[in-house]
Amino acid sequence: MYFQKKRCIAMLLAGGQGSRLKVLTENTAKPAVPFGGKYRIIDFPLSNCVNSDIDTVGILTQYQPLELNEYIGNGQPWGLNKSHCCAQVLPPYARSKKSEWYKGTANAIYQNIGFIKRFDPAYVLILSGDHIYKMDYAAMIAFHEKTGADCTIAVRDVPLEEASRFGIMNTKPDGTIYEFEEKPKQPKSTNASMGIYVFNWKVLEQFLVADEENPDSENDFGKNIIPALLETGHKLMAYTFQGYWKDVGTIDSLWEANMDLLGKKPAFDIRGGERSRIYARNNALPSSYVDQDAKTVNCFIAEGSEIYGTVRHSIISTGCFVGENALVEDSVIMPGVTIETGAIVRHAIIGEGTRICRGAVVGGAYGPKEKRKISVTQKNAVVAENTVLLPGEML
Repeated sequence: MYFQKKRCIAMLLAGGQGSRLKVLTENTAKPAVPFGGKYRIIDFPLSNCVNSDIDTVGILTQYQPLELNEYIGNGQPWGLNKSHCCAQVLPPYARSKKSEWYKGTANAIYQNIGFIKRFDPAYVLILSGDHIYKMDYAAMIAFHEKTGADCTIAVRDVPLEEASRFGIMNTKPDGTIYEFEEKPKQPKSTNASMGIYVFNWKVLEQFLVADEENPDSENDFGKNIIPALLETGHKLMAYTFQGYWKDVGTIDSLWEANMDLLGKKPAFDIRGGERSRIYARNNALPSSYVDQDAKTVNCFIAEGSEIYGTVRHSIISTGCFVGENALVEDSVIMPGVTIETGAIVRHAIIGEGTRICRGAVVGGAYGPKEKRKISVTQKNAVVAENTVLLPGEML
């Protein structure tokens, strides 16, 4: 089969177990978790690729891949199904001698060297499937070319008190990386790695092979590949990104990122022009109905929903129902949820297809000095009539 040579292809790591999202990822891969009313987390890096004119994306899946594979399909929603484009799901596969899981981020790319070689790219862009942001990868690749780097790593400035949670890139004034520290107790800088890399393909291939042959390696980009490049004198550059970016790998961060969409001047404006549009696979649903007695304040209401109660500062996803005298406040309601008459939902993430029965209470309000506790239900859960799911509890 003939494959067109590409200047750059993207490899999207979408196989993480997502255990910190607890019940939300018991049966769903983390990148397939709903976000923002009508999207999935993976829509953001995929849309960034399309908006950056990167039309070949390998999507590396592993845990609970069925729903994610069905969602991606042939890449049509993102325009990646044309003759010169490609959105290909790449699960671990059986070889002639053995079959194995992806052992780490570097091993996942190593196992797919054959896919990359089909396109003989000059550059390979490595992405994560669990971040919410808009980014022009083309600008990062242009920076990589201009500086003559072997590897360019996207970084963002973080508060010094938070820097110990990240991999930190220590740089010279011109952005050259001279040292990498993994979650340092006393960080020397605040340049936090975003887990977004541009590599010269020939250099990356060489180091992936060497890393796989090292029995002591953890087969990880941050722990092994990047330090090895530094040790051997290769040129690494830091590319500073100043836009909105959030790792939604925890319950709190997923809730916060959804809340960041709300308001007249949201922290993250999901709307945008042609070059920053977020594409998604959506079912054709009728327009939402908001009853004359309903009350809606500062909320997203996606198509196919019916609202009869009160919704404040919340995300209502596609195909939801909020009954009379029900209250939804400071919450993320995922697709297909039914909230019956008189039910109360506060500071919660309600999983797809959940039914909150009449008079049930999920979560609760908290004071300004109290620690926020997010209540969560898994997919297709049922909160029985007149029962209470306490703040922070999971069903």
